[in-house]
Amino acid sequence: MLTHAEPTAGELTTTETNVRIYAWIVFALTVGLLLSDYMSRQVLNAVFPLLKTTWRLSDTRLGSLSSVVALMVGVLTFPLSVLADRWGRVKSIVLMAALWSLATLGCALSTNFGEMLLARAFVGIGEAAYGSVGIAVVLSIFPPQLRSTITGAFMAGGAFGSVLGMALGGAVAGHLGWRAAFGAMAAMGIVLVVIYRVVVTEKRLAPLQSATASREATGLGMRMSLRTLIKGLFSTRSVVCAYVGSGVHLLVPAAVWSWLPSFLNRYYGMATGKAAATAAVFVLVTGVGMVVCGGLADRFSKAGGGKKWSIAIAYCMLCFVFLTIGLRMPAGMAQLVFIGAGMFFCAGAAGPSGAMVANLTLPAIHASAFATLTLSNNLLGLAPAAVLTGVVADRIGLLGALQLVPFAPLAAAAIFVIGKRNYARDLERVNALREAAAR
Repeated sequence: MLTHAEPTAGELTTTETNVRIYAWIVFALTVGLLLSDYMSRQVLNAVFPLLKTTWRLSDTRLGSLSSVVALMVGVLTFPLSVLADRWGRVKSIVLMAALWSLATLGCALSTNFGEMLLARAFVGIGEAAYGSVGIAVVLSIFPPQLRSTITGAFMAGGAFGSVLGMALGGAVAGHLGWRAAFGAMAAMGIVLVVIYRVVVTEKRLAPLQSATASREATGLGMRMSLRTLIKGLFSTRSVVCAYVGSGVHLLVPAAVWSWLPSFLNRYYGMATGKAAATAAVFVLVTGVGMVVCGGLADRFSKAGGGKKWSIAIAYCMLCFVFLTIGLRMPAGMAQLVFIGAGMFFCAGAAGPSGAMVANLTLPAIHASAFATLTLSNNLLGLAPAAVLTGVVADRIGLLGALQLVPFAPLAAAAIFVIGKRNYARDLERVNALREAAAR
């Protein structure tokens, strides 16, 4: 292990400005790794047409290459996040990022579908706990009133990473082939891992974390039994609704991001590179929507956190309306505009959902709480979306399959309604526990 001199807490906090600057540096690097995460995950979608031709794959098999990553994330996110809470979040982040980068390199070296599927599974293993651990690190160094904004901006990194993965991957694949596309994503990830390892340490993060969170972590985080942990994670009906609603509503971006390049290739006659670049624009719209929607949720819910539920419901309904109309229109610019409008709101509830999970759980178990949120996001939305869409597409066509996707946010809206009805009472219970833990 490398040893080097690190600044002490006193050196780090010589001025409040220095602390704030370092907090934003940590945020930028953590989001940077999230970009790498999704670049490695979504570059596959850019080369779907090439893999389909090269290995003569069905849509079901193509979808499985995408879904296996989310499946591994869903299955492993909770146990690995619990381990990260105990072993050290920063060390865990470095290890996970190194693994998914090397696995992406393995994708570039695959010679058949089986090898590619195995490599993609290891990409998922590496990414499994990153979202939950990364957001726990970020939330621990920013004030609570910014939670929806920070959560939305952090999760939007997935959309922006998908944009880069599709656009850059499609461009590289168009000139150098699909193997080079995977290799480029792997190289970027390895570079970011090295930078993160040098710049971010637990000791440097300590002065940025609140005294209350530190006391809770000391009193609960390391000594908490599994039974107590589970009880804390599922202590209220509203937090369960936040988990489930978030997962269900994310089926839309997962399905559309996976299949939009193929949709544009088949129904608009676009070549692989152009289809990937065009699809990347829609993913970018999703990312911008996540940031804007998260910011608006914080802005309009200052008087009461319960308004975040209403805002999340509104985002889901807008997504349902725009996509339902757009996917039933004839091919053309008007259809793409409506699809784009739907994609702007399709992940808008991610920020409010993350804020609700943070509000309804103790800081000492935030990594585990966000692991549970990630578990729900993957098992209910991200994992089944691509492969189920592929299975249906093999039977009724890709367009018919995509037309069913907008019903997911409609179901999510109903779940958020239940959460809203129970939120005020549940928050009082959690706040009482938080005050007791802080004493």
